[in-house]
Amino acid sequence: MARNQLQVGATRLHLLGVICGIAAGAWLGGAEAPTKLVLVGLSPFTVSLCMVAGVFVARWTFPTLLRGTSYVFCDLRSKPHLIVWAILAGALWAVGNTLTVFAIRNVGLSVAFPLWNTNCLIGIGWGCLLFRELRGASLTNWFKVIGGAVAIVAAAIMLGFSLLHGATGSGVQSAHAVSGLLAALGASFMWGTMYVPYRKAYLSGMNPLSFVTVFTVGELITMFTLAVTLGGGVSHIRQELLGAKGVLFWLFLGGFCWVVGDLFQQYATKYIGIGRGIPLSNTNQLWGLAWGALVFGELAGADRAHTWLVVGGSLVMILGALAISTAAASAEEHHSTDQALNRECDHYGLDYEQTRMAQLGMDSSSSGSSARRWWDYLIVAAAICVFVVLGRWAEIPAIAMNMRWVIGLSVVSLLFLAGAGWKLWRETGFF
Repeated sequence: MARNQLQVGATRLHLLGVICGIAAGAWLGGAEAPTKLVLVGLSPFTVSLCMVAGVFVARWTFPTLLRGTSYVFCDLRSKPHLIVWAILAGALWAVGNTLTVFAIRNVGLSVAFPLWNTNCLIGIGWGCLLFRELRGASLTNWFKVIGGAVAIVAAAIMLGFSLLHGATGSGVQSAHAVSGLLAALGASFMWGTMYVPYRKAYLSGMNPLSFVTVFTVGELITMFTLAVTLGGGVSHIRQELLGAKGVLFWLFLGGFCWVVGDLFQQYATKYIGIGRGIPLSNTNQLWGLAWGALVFGELAGADRAHTWLVVGGSLVMILGALAISTAAASAEEHHSTDQALNRECDHYGLDYEQTRMAQLGMDSSSSGSSARRWWDYLIVAAAICVFVVLGRWAEIPAIAMNMRWVIGLSVVSLLFLAGAGWKLWRETGFF
């Protein structure tokens, strides 16, 4: 396969990566809404542990449904060096997710979201430094990326200024503003660094479905360790869980929705890189703002000046992310990516042609059959049973919510899922 074929394939998949990034934004934004349950008395560690448990259930269910466990394990055996990277990524995610719970508790969802979305700056830096992203880019592309990054930083400053002056009107106290700000920025660093294993895996030809299966092991181990050591111990966590049976369903559901968004984000990262895919998925700011303001009324008590700071900062951040994501890669950039791919193949002894085919969304048939086994159906049945049991315990949380907006935003999210999922299946068969 000649270099021009690689260029044609990458161009064909650019639109797919953009669609996946947009769908990721919708689902990642909606998945954070259940963390509002910290306001009903649960500790952030318990909330995050429950979400990670939901993530664990989902990250095994989706790969099983789409490709089967035989395919997943064969893919992992062919690239064993990536297992430790996937576990590391899961650990970074768990720490970042816990920090977001603290941030939401102290400053609210609609203002915490933009702050941790500065993770795209961290991702861009790692992409350029480690994976030769933007090498050979045109001046226009560099301007879009750098200009978008400056816009994101400016938006974060606007939102931070509003926080420190008690701007949100959502019950945030200035005494907690700084700790909430730091928690959100800490989550940004964790998640921005998490994309390094993502990109490394996909340059090596690993399927995102295989990667997330191992990813969840790192998540669960790290989150359980944090909960036990910093959250009061096993007995305390158990008591909180027993006393909060009515909200466990919603936390598991939040983790499940996060997996949907993260899978789309993984495919976006695979096909258009960290520097473009992550800013595009960071349109979840729109959804976080929608859920926080429309469903939970976080901006109901804000005065006009502070409302404009929050809304204006959010819009500036989104425009910056979109500017970065529209910087379509040139032939020179694709050649630079090919050099990074060559480096991975040489370092780990991978087959270059098979790995390059994987970059184009083509199954090289090196990862075995997608045939379903009896245990695949057992995994899916077990996941359904978990949600059925938790659903029977579920209670409507004692938090004011606008149910019309809950239904409306949920329907739109499902439309994104159907459209992006169909496009991904038609173009690549989820490879």
